[in-house]
Amino acid sequence: AECIREASRELGLEIPEFERARHVIGLGLHDAMRIAVPELEAERYPEFVASYRSHFLARKDSMQLFAGMRELLQELSRKHVLAIATGKSRQGLDRDLEFHGLKPLFAASRCADEAHPKPHPAMLRELMAQLAVQNDASLMIGDTSHDMEMARAARVASLAVTYGAHPEHGLRACGPLGCFSTVAALQAWLEANG
Repeated sequence: AECIREASRELGLEIPEFERARHVIGLGLHDAMRIAVPELEAERYPEFVASYRSHFLARKDSMQLFAGMRELLQELSRKHVLAIATGKSRQGLDRDLEFHGLKPLFAASRCADEAHPKPHPAMLRELMAQLAVQNDASLMIGDTSHDMEMARAARVASLAVTYGAHPEHGLRACGPLGCFSTVAALQAWLEANG
């Protein structure tokens, strides 16, 4: 969200409020631009993206996983097939997975530049088809209402986490099975519900 605000400042645009910038996390590029910086002309999107990436990459080394997340992902990958549906670009996702050493834990992924972006259900449907997993055997865990809406549209159960991008009231409004404020609480639910 701060990188969106910095890019806006750099390009002389109205700087979006933090909540508006944070709300677009998880969306595809064009949808995010229309919401975060509605006055930006489409032909200037590449300029904005370049500025955003420069600010994001400058902060990359300070961005860490949530406490306990690496261990949870490692444990889940031993018991379940994990996949990623993200608003990131393929280049961005691959860079982040490599940086954090997480790539081996995921069997598949879909990015916003490869399928219809969230909240459209295409990414989840494509992942389920690729992995030969049915809707009733799938679970979407996300930190945005876009994730929850995508899961609902794909007819997949969902869990929400409030330590990410969107506030709890917006996540709960989408009807997840549960809503958790810590990685430990999420892990406890997952262990109890198999």
